[in-house]
Amino acid sequence: MRRTGFEVVVRSERVQHEDPSSGRRYRAVVTDVDGTLTDASRRLDPAAVSLVRQVEDAGVPVFLATGNVLPVALALYRSLGLSGAIVAENGGMLYRRAADGTEHAERLADIRVARKAYRTLVAAGVPARRLFTDRWRESEIAIEPTVSIAAVRRALRGAPVNVESTGYALHLMQKGAGKLPALRRALAESGLSPADCVILGDGDNDVAMLRAAGFGVSFASASPRARRAANYVSSASYSEGFVEGLKASGILA
Repeated sequence: MRRTGFEVVVRSERVQHEDPSSGRRYRAVVTDVDGTLTDASRRLDPAAVSLVRQVEDAGVPVFLATGNVLPVALALYRSLGLSGAIVAENGGMLYRRAADGTEHAERLADIRVARKAYRTLVAAGVPARRLFTDRWRESEIAIEPTVSIAAVRRALRGAPVNVESTGYALHLMQKGAGKLPALRRALAESGLSPADCVILGDGDNDVAMLRAAGFGVSFASASPRARRAANYVSSASYSEGFVEGLKASGILA
């Protein structure tokens, strides 16, 4: 796949913030969207939005890492005034804005692999239904969580695909792709790694990022795997847990 040149926009006055409990300094925030910046009904939480803006205003870039399609994530990114990159479609798409203001999207997974896997599911009699937003999806297939992930994995045993649950959908993606590989790619261009970041998420698809984070935050409402992977699990749920966990990280101390 052809790779174009990118530069993530990060303020030159980038500030390092220290977690008072560990002495670690964090230079970026990475956040999931659904169930993280939103409440149980998937509505954006004004308190979470306000805190994200405070982080950006303090000179710390915020990255989005979501299973959403890029158009949805980009609208949120612009509304929030973010300066990091966007990992969309669970790492299948990567958006970055260059220093000259030009915008670039890079596809990191081959959707043909996911389409073939979906056809295999249908042929096997698994009653899988694609999400409405799949009409804009470029790198993976997302199906409604009305079928068990175990049934999907059984039907696709041996296929070169990952099957991951976000809690809102099941995602079929070419093996090797995912949020963490895409995030590493985006961060590296700013001389950063996940260990430099506070990372917040609630789904199984966030587990790899949470394990690699300098300070990984999950919530009372998160999946068991996400909670086990995090350094800090909030007592609050959903977006209230985001606010609690981000404050606990010391990023704004």
